[in-house]
Amino acid sequence: MTTMLHGCLADTDYFETRSSAGHAYGIWVTTPPGHDPATPLPAVYVLDGNWAVGMTAPLIVTQRDPMQRIQPYLQVSVGYAGEEAQHWDRLRNRDLVPPGEPVAQEFIDAVEMGVDTGAMTRAQADAYLAELRDSRADAFLGFLTEELHPRIERDYGTAADGHGLFGYSYGGLFSLYAWLSGSGLFDSVGAGSPGVVSEGSRVFAQLREMGDRPFAAKLHVTVNEQELLGELAVYRNLARNTADVLHRLASRGGAVTSAVLRETHVTGLQASFLSYLRTCRAL
Repeated sequence: MTTMLHGCLADTDYFETRSSAGHAYGIWVTTPPGHDPATPLPAVYVLDGNWAVGMTAPLIVTQRDPMQRIQPYLQVSVGYAGEEAQHWDRLRNRDLVPPGEPVAQEFIDAVEMGVDTGAMTRAQADAYLAELRDSRADAFLGFLTEELHPRIERDYGTAADGHGLFGYSYGGLFSLYAWLSGSGLFDSVGAGSPGVVSEGSRVFAQLREMGDRPFAAKLHVTVNEQELLGELAVYRNLARNTADVLHRLASRGGAVTSAVLRETHVTGLQASFLSYLRTCRAL
């Protein structure tokens, strides 16, 4: 990492790796201030690293907050590298969306609105939607747990347990998918504004399949006030379907927690991550 970037993201290493499927990923590893490398720490994996690392990695200082201490952890932010980095906003569709996830008409309408307003070109919109038609969250979950984590464990001497996962928007959908899949790696999972846009989401099928099976991992879900009350149908659907998921999980008591944040979908990422830390990783 350059000197300038290291000044912005203190105590952060960066490396690039390729998955067994051939996809290039950029990985930022942030350790707490004054961390002794001989002390094993659990890892918290944060998705959408190209966007999220700058807003979430600095919050590692919460481990020294005298008013509300957070359990020590090292943060592993996962994004895209090389030429793929400039296309992170569409490649995330491939990695974070469960296979077979339907694309809601409201979501297509939101993409078309982006074309109409000049926020994206027709070619960009078509490429964005194309990634959703062959989504592989299953393969990406395998990359995190079977390829990336063993390397982090080896290079940083992580703790044997206590690991976490946080994702926002489609990253939040992936977090729900990983939690419902029963991945044994994560002890806590944060799902911020999960992109459960369609009533036919694979998440609901997973809920039916899980039945009354207990889950050891904590799950914390957040939505934003302006998603609930705003004018965009895609966000209202997201909030309504997320509430439906939470209602179906209500019987699980303390293993599942939730919060409504006073944010929009765009501004909610950092607040959602902090809510996850305070709820699932407080001392």
